[in-house]
Amino acid sequence: MKRAVSRTVRRLTPFLMLMYIVSFLDRSNIGFAKQALEASEGISESIYALGAGLFFISYSLCGFPSNLILHKVGAKKWLAFLMVGWGIISMANILISGATSFYLLRLLLGVLEAGFFPGAILYLTYWFPDNVRGRVLGMFYLGVPLALILGGPLSGLLLEIRPLLGLQSWQWMFLVEGFIAVVLGLFAFWYLDNRPSNASWLPADEKQALIHALAIEEESRRSAGPAKILPMLRDVQVMHFLLIYALIQISTYGAVFYLPVEISALLHKPVGLEVGLVSSIPWICTLAAVYFLPRVADKFHRHRQLASLTMLASACASFVFPSAGPLMGLLALSIAVSGFIGVQPLFWMFPTKYLADRAAAGGIAIIGMGNLGGFLAPNLKVWADEYLASPHAGLYLLAGLTLLNAVLIARVKIHQATESTSFTID
Repeated sequence: MKRAVSRTVRRLTPFLMLMYIVSFLDRSNIGFAKQALEASEGISESIYALGAGLFFISYSLCGFPSNLILHKVGAKKWLAFLMVGWGIISMANILISGATSFYLLRLLLGVLEAGFFPGAILYLTYWFPDNVRGRVLGMFYLGVPLALILGGPLSGLLLEIRPLLGLQSWQWMFLVEGFIAVVLGLFAFWYLDNRPSNASWLPADEKQALIHALAIEEESRRSAGPAKILPMLRDVQVMHFLLIYALIQISTYGAVFYLPVEISALLHKPVGLEVGLVSSIPWICTLAAVYFLPRVADKFHRHRQLASLTMLASACASFVFPSAGPLMGLLALSIAVSGFIGVQPLFWMFPTKYLADRAAAGGIAIIGMGNLGGFLAPNLKVWADEYLASPHAGLYLLAGLTLLNAVLIARVKIHQATESTSFTID
């Protein structure tokens, strides 16, 4: 079984991570186009905040049906279809000419990207036993910092292109980065397999050992939590997970959408290649957090405690950042961002150990509706800044919500006797 897991890790994890890199890049590169869109297309601060957040309305609403479709037709076809689709929509951002087109394209991008992340989380439960899934989720989540480490300089470089073939630099950024998604989506249709039983690259004995281990864990989850859709929708624990995940996303996208602008302010330079390079520093730190935190949690079986402490550290750093100088500000920002991303593979161990069968497909997507936090983050920041007439009020509000989330995570209790399957809430 160990050989089967190792072989599966090598086969699937790097490719899913690459898909996530492209997914995250295509939703977050709008942060690099912000200043250019304001100058050339009249996209104001409030229009940007609403448009950046609208993505998460359609993203959150479409994840549930998308995951049920994936559970029925298989990941091979569905993930490939979604990726080609969102790549085309990302390329279509070159057509932005005002608020209406900006809003529409962000909504459409959310529809197509909605199924990838919950689909990938569900897909990993088809292939990896509980005792290694934390580390695998950590490897998958490396896609977020890698997207922003690689995407920051790439987006910054593309934004320095002079107008070419009638297209502005920001249009070339969307065109190039969207095309990458289309190509990778077409490759995914050939490369992925739906389940271990379909994997011709697994030797027969390893395949049977893996299928047997996964079947035992699936039966265990059926006795621990809901396995059907309706009981899952009424489950208090699922709603608690949803609230935690929503607050994580508020913190995450409060950083993602405004990090280039905040770095620009720290350096007193416009967004370009230099800002893109410096913006990659917090994401380099995040690589270490995403890699090591799940391994420590898996080793000591302390996912809840480590997740809560991680959010506490991020909250403290978030309070320090707005009033710090360039060096301390960058350090605090790096700690905060590392926690926002590093906590997520720890979090996903809770619902994936609790839900089974169709309830897992639907429940993961329902919890994924917490991505509405990505809609709330920029709008909460703008509201707080304007209401309190302070440029840092929004950042302090987001830091306070991160602190609240540390408490909520600490209140998730895992029975030590049956930690792999049983959860309660204080």
